[in-house]
Amino acid sequence: MKRYSIVLRVLGILVMLFSVTMLIPVAISIYYNDGAESAFLTAFAISLVSGAVMTASARQHNRELRTRDGFMITAFFWIVLGGFGSLPLMLAEHPHLSISNAVFESISALTTTGATVIVGLDALPQSILFYRQQLQWLGGIGIIVIAVAILPMLGIGGMQLYRAETPGPVKENKLTPRITGTAKALFFIYLVLTVACAVAYKAAGMTTFDAISHSFSTVAIGGFSTHDASMNYFDNPLILLICIVFMILAALNFALHYVAWRHRSIKSYLQDPETLFFLIILGLAMVTTVSILIITAHMDPYDSLIHGVFQVVSVATTTGFTTTHYSGWPSFLPILLLLLAFMGGCGGSTAGGIKVIRVMLICKQGLKELRQLVHPNAMLPVKLGNRSVPERIVIAVWSFFAVYVVTFMVILLALLAFNLDFLTAFSAVAATLNNLGPGLGDVAAHYGSLGDGVKWVLCFAMLLGRLEIFTLLVMFTPDFWRS
Repeated sequence: MKRYSIVLRVLGILVMLFSVTMLIPVAISIYYNDGAESAFLTAFAISLVSGAVMTASARQHNRELRTRDGFMITAFFWIVLGGFGSLPLMLAEHPHLSISNAVFESISALTTTGATVIVGLDALPQSILFYRQQLQWLGGIGIIVIAVAILPMLGIGGMQLYRAETPGPVKENKLTPRITGTAKALFFIYLVLTVACAVAYKAAGMTTFDAISHSFSTVAIGGFSTHDASMNYFDNPLILLICIVFMILAALNFALHYVAWRHRSIKSYLQDPETLFFLIILGLAMVTTVSILIITAHMDPYDSLIHGVFQVVSVATTTGFTTTHYSGWPSFLPILLLLLAFMGGCGGSTAGGIKVIRVMLICKQGLKELRQLVHPNAMLPVKLGNRSVPERIVIAVWSFFAVYVVTFMVILLALLAFNLDFLTAFSAVAATLNNLGPGLGDVAAHYGSLGDGVKWVLCFAMLLGRLEIFTLLVMFTPDFWRS
């Protein structure tokens, strides 16, 4: 057990850091006098003491983290955090969720999935509403990535955590030479985007509370709202336009934001093949959606443009905000949007899905194989822009895709075993594994009607999606646990 003590120590430190964030909803509860402060104070105390006990029990063991430790900490922390994060939702008088519902809501927030079991958001205490948004904001950047800026000061290495947590097929790339600098750069960009989004929302007509709350879930690409009607509650095209802009920005690789900010130039975006591919796909999907809404659904052209463009961006970036029940659109469109969520956003963003760069590499490899049939002796490298992609990266992408498909099918079969209809089961897996949130069928509006067993399976799917499958599944292999 000594070799796992460092993992327990780091988990304890991170749980204590997380407990401090519960004090913010306490202040909000007191300000609005909504009566929920006792639930947050109790949850804070439980989390703080639990984290302290975990840290103290392993204080004698201090060594550098190995890559294997990084995977363990990353996976276990999201699981542990989902549990501690659910405490206020269970303890508060409203919504006073069951264990299954509270854990589902907590994991959905932290993984920025945005699938909810709560109905009647407008009647909930302000502090609970803010807490849900805060969980998404923390989950968006990845609490472990933020924490690695602090852990080195405690004598704990961070590069292993960074490789395990950072999304995308190329994990070794860093924005700065030191991991601490990388974490700080990511956090700074994330914070600036959040503040800018909140200011824009406020200027467009949101209340200060709603502006801050929705900026959290927009930049985190989470999709939680403080209202049951989601973004349609505001009935404001300018707010929708602001949301569209920031959803797209949050779905781009944060390394590009860093380079653009550092060089005061947008060339990094214009020269990045992944970004261009992503924007082209979005553009084509927008034109297709708006055209079908006008021609087939006979919607007003203005409404078609507003709702069509918004829903394409919201679903394609795996945010999950809604302005209308798009599940009622001509059947081609809901399926099209759901398929866009499989692609998701760019690597190194807060979006879910397979990631644009992987889809690009799969397409390019497929085209290469077709050309190889015509020219069997030709050397045809796979390229991104002017750079050849190492074969190990292409193999890793195909391996990821294969495991993703198998995982999807296994979870789908598990849901069908609970007697869900196929549309509901398929869309629920797609929405949770891709961290999208709203699905089709019985999960188009919320997940509250599902059984507890289904919710636990979907919790596992959300964690798999957030950790990009391998980080979690690797711990199920015998080799992982061998010395």
